[in-house]
Amino acid sequence: MKGIKKVDQGYISINAAPEKFYEGVLVYFNPKLINLEELIKIHLETHQSLSNHSMRSKYLSAVYTFNEPQQIRVAHILNKLQQDEQKEIITKAYTVVEFKESREEIRNYYKTDPERPFCRLYIEPKLELLKEKYPNSLN
Repeated sequence: MKGIKKVDQGYISINAAPEKFYEGVLVYFNPKLINLEELIKIHLETHQSLSNHSMRSKYLSAVYTFNEPQQIRVAHILNKLQQDEQKEIITKAYTVVEFKESREEIRNYYKTDPERPFCRLYIEPKLELLKEKYPNSLN
């Protein structure tokens, strides 16, 4: 997407469980080209933010922050977006305690092996949704 500078894939420990890590990404972006609310909307649209599926304990629907002002801002955006939804948004804001990058061989999984079943079943539909909903925002 335009405005995204870099994405780091890895594992995030959050304030609620510092000994446990969840898969996650850090997104570095230019707020002049894409704002935080738009990024959160995209996340909600592509990450089953309204469903509490069986893998939710391993794969949180989360927005990670690094300090209290960010936490407050994200919580405000999520609350605002909830007003437009019929179902509860299960996405929560969590503060990052630690981030560990993924092993090199699993980074850019879709780019290096797009024919894998996981890529075709989970990633491709999300990419198609982005192309459909945000055609002018894609690089």
